[in-house]
Amino acid sequence: MCARLVARKCYLDLICGRGTHVVLALIALLALVTLWIDLPIDHPNWARQALFWQQPPEYRDLEIKQGLDLQGGTQVLLEAKPAGDQRISAEDMQAAKVIVERRVNGLGVTEPLVQLQGENRIIVELPGIDNPDQAVQTLKSTGQLEFVEIGSFTNPQYPLVTQGVYVRTTTHDAVSDAATLGATPNPYPDVVFTTIMTGRDLKSAGVQLDRYGASSIGFVLTDAGAKIFADYTAQHVNGILAIVLDNVVLSAPRIDSVIPDGSGEITGKFTREEAKSLAVQMRYGALPVPLEVVNRRTIGATLGADSVRRSVTAGMIGLITVLLFMIVYYRLPGTLAAIALVIYASLNLALYKLIPVTLTLPGIAGFLLSTGMAVDANILIFERMKEELRWGRSLKAAVEAGFNRAWTSIFDSNLSTLITCLILILFGRTFGAQAVMGFAVNLGIGISISMFTAVTVTRTFMRAVLATTGGESLSDKPWLLGV
Repeated sequence: MCARLVARKCYLDLICGRGTHVVLALIALLALVTLWIDLPIDHPNWARQALFWQQPPEYRDLEIKQGLDLQGGTQVLLEAKPAGDQRISAEDMQAAKVIVERRVNGLGVTEPLVQLQGENRIIVELPGIDNPDQAVQTLKSTGQLEFVEIGSFTNPQYPLVTQGVYVRTTTHDAVSDAATLGATPNPYPDVVFTTIMTGRDLKSAGVQLDRYGASSIGFVLTDAGAKIFADYTAQHVNGILAIVLDNVVLSAPRIDSVIPDGSGEITGKFTREEAKSLAVQMRYGALPVPLEVVNRRTIGATLGADSVRRSVTAGMIGLITVLLFMIVYYRLPGTLAAIALVIYASLNLALYKLIPVTLTLPGIAGFLLSTGMAVDANILIFERMKEELRWGRSLKAAVEAGFNRAWTSIFDSNLSTLITCLILILFGRTFGAQAVMGFAVNLGIGISISMFTAVTVTRTFMRAVLATTGGESLSDKPWLLGV
């Protein structure tokens, strides 16, 4: 009977040892993958394209998204200004928000914020924007797009006008102050130009390169628009067909040839930003209500870089202090917990890149707080383990009891914190408190990861050490266990 019990114990130890080694190998693999994600390198295209949840596809990457307070950028407050007796409804503001959001995304701004504020305002944050003036103009434009017949080089029916001139058209004959639109006054104010098509006939538009390598806008028309365009271009080769937005001529290209299939290209002296802005406004249509910029605040990149430097310094000091405390006070278990804490930090950074999470100053504070709470879990475990050793239990039994009996307290405290984080996230979304939401998101992510690293990772490390040493050598050196 005794021989059978000994054999069974040896068999279980062997199985547990093998299981520990498998888990340890998986943890090592996870650590290597997260380290590769965290490295500031140019990751291969297949890795970026695998992030299918990041949209649009051309902006998928493995980079940290910095918020306005870290990266610098522009914050714009837009206010609805109805014309005449127009009444603004909640549906109008929601539709305006969606269109503004699409325009911002089309500009390629990383992690923008578009949020309704009150009954008639929209707040927009554009971190790291290269051309804020162009972006703001794109956002507030109501987007009444028209293809307008202007004239001809050989036989002008109408006087020629150039880019930036305010014109009147057959579908948009309102007389406005050109100066308020940032346009050049029309030298022919009595002329009403003929609209050939409107934005409703446009299916898609995007930036591309022309045959000379310059930025241009490629567009595709609907079936109805393609028929209109084919008939018109067949009769007006060498004519001028202006692209007009809100009665302002954006481009006045010449029709070089017949366009029979509804696919065309707008060329001109566009910068890439200008081409992208025009394509976005063509693609995403008109706003239901005019918007006016009532406040604009710019945060310089220098101020953001200074915030990043100070935040990184504070985080490194805090992390090193915690690691030293764990190693000095708890010795071997503390050293293993310190390694787990490094894995914890690496996992956090990898998730920030994968989700992605916008990193802000409040978000950094949430990460640092979650780091302290991760250490709290290890302290609960190690103190319980020390109590078990003082009561005369074996080292292996004390380790298992420490983790098992501390788990309930760790789970309950972290669950209550996660519930609080959820409440803060809902509060931030409802009232536009992005700082609160950023803090809560990062804290919640950190708490969730800490339950894995503080329990599973540290426990696996302890089991691996016991399996390697047998536990006898450590039992003779209680000081090495912090007892």
